[in-house]
Amino acid sequence: MAHDPASSVLDNVRVLDLTRVRSGPTAVRQLADWGADVIRIEQPESIEPDGALGAARHTADFQNLQRNKRSITLNLKTDEGMAIFRKLADTADVIVENFRPDVKERLSIDYDTLSKTNRRLIYASISGFGQTGPYAKRPGFDQVAQGMGGLMSITGAPGEGPMRVGIPIADLCAGHFCAQGILLALYERERSGKGQWLHTSLLQAMIAMLDFQAARWTVSEQVPTQAGNNHPTSIPTGVFETKDGYINIAVAGEATWARFCRSVDREQWLDDPDYNNAKQRSANRDQLNALISEITKTRSSEEWINLFEETGVPSGPIYTIDKTFDDAQVKHLDMSTTVSTPVMGDIALINQPVILDRTPSSIKVAPPERGNATEEILQELGVDISQLDRMRDEQIV
Repeated sequence: MAHDPASSVLDNVRVLDLTRVRSGPTAVRQLADWGADVIRIEQPESIEPDGALGAARHTADFQNLQRNKRSITLNLKTDEGMAIFRKLADTADVIVENFRPDVKERLSIDYDTLSKTNRRLIYASISGFGQTGPYAKRPGFDQVAQGMGGLMSITGAPGEGPMRVGIPIADLCAGHFCAQGILLALYERERSGKGQWLHTSLLQAMIAMLDFQAARWTVSEQVPTQAGNNHPTSIPTGVFETKDGYINIAVAGEATWARFCRSVDREQWLDDPDYNNAKQRSANRDQLNALISEITKTRSSEEWINLFEETGVPSGPIYTIDKTFDDAQVKHLDMSTTVSTPVMGDIALINQPVILDRTPSSIKVAPPERGNATEEILQELGVDISQLDRMRDEQIV
């Protein structure tokens, strides 16, 4: 199949995708969804069975990660396969990989090697802990990075031990930071005419995402702890029980606190020395939350949300994921697209969360079957495809 760009933004950019599992594919998905010609390089099935590294192909996870790409099978451990790859690399604007740091040098597919014949090449690497240093060769895993990066120590209820986040946030954030780095490098290349190597890691991404919680330590030497569903510094912000479920209420700042007190008919709290400033509300958090919960239990979630919307107090429902996609605002935002796949039929995949009104993203094509564009890509490179059957027999492609 020919490249069918999902957007015009990056439709002049060719990307070679050497990634696996999640962090790397997350980075490349950002490029594919904005129109890049992404060529996913996969091992022949006989060498690397489906699902050996990451989700199996015909699963929701794989399908959502790998859309808008073409696929070629190529065995980089053979001389002929490597020769084809080198020819392909000379046509690439970007290569993305998330092997362990030493693998690319061992295979001679590192930036220094490939940039000798392609000076405009942008080479992006994601690792678990960084390209150098005492942990560089350790295998990276999302939950390990969540723990080392400090996130698990501030997630969950106090006294219940460390808790992982319900999504692979280290993988996802490393992927997004990598994509950002690629876009920056593409932008810089317009002026310099030169490519460069960029790299990030799950650990770096996780620490960066701590944001203000990390700064509480680096600036003030405060060690943040678990606060459960309560916001660590903005009080009262958290989960409150209603007559028929639970809602989130977010009271940040004195003006919102005043609106909240009037909304729940407790204006006397504004003068109560236990609650009349942020410091006192923090000191008396549990007592205040208990009082609020007794009030919120008297009405339904919908009633409270409607009231708080009228009075300017941030609040919202707490959905299971099926209800998220049934919400009127989510439907309006059009957060999924249905695509037709050759094996799974019609499936809905998650759209990009940013809208460019003149050059929007789309999900143009379903994730590729393994090697779906091998013949076509070889022809583009000028490879003699009369040898294709032989190369398949010899597990080169």
